[in-house]
Amino acid sequence: MKPGDQVQDFELADETGERRTLSALLADGPVVLFFYPLASSGGCTREACHFRDLAAEFAALGARPVGVSPDSVDKQQSFAGAHSLGYPLLSDEGGVVAKRFGAWRRLIPLHTKRLTFVIGQDQRVVEVITGEMKFDRHADEALRILREVAGSRG
Repeated sequence: MKPGDQVQDFELADETGERRTLSALLADGPVVLFFYPLASSGGCTREACHFRDLAAEFAALGARPVGVSPDSVDKQQSFAGAHSLGYPLLSDEGGVVAKRFGAWRRLIPLHTKRLTFVIGQDQRVVEVITGEMKFDRHADEALRILREVAGSRG
């Protein structure tokens, strides 16, 4: 996936077991869909908590973060609860959605790459953020991009 690409709708269970679709998540504004390799690992915890700490800034722009990893619903629930994340964590066991986004690695135990996609309400990719070891960069860059988009509309 690259900027301008149309994102096909998908459905995954969140940390509570509720089925979520991308189209429903986009109903209230842009989504910052971030793929991470492993719930509760050091780097993934740092990244997820940084998104949590910036929640008010995302909300002010009408956007919301949504995490995706190959972890089970139970692991996602434990991860979300332990860190009071306050946004959906989607369980992509088997990497079906990660494969669509180019965020899947077959030959490495940590199957999902750390990739973030800013997705507009039109279901188009606005920007892609990379950096496997840049845990804070993903949320910071997503906010910068959302601010630029909001500024270009106003």
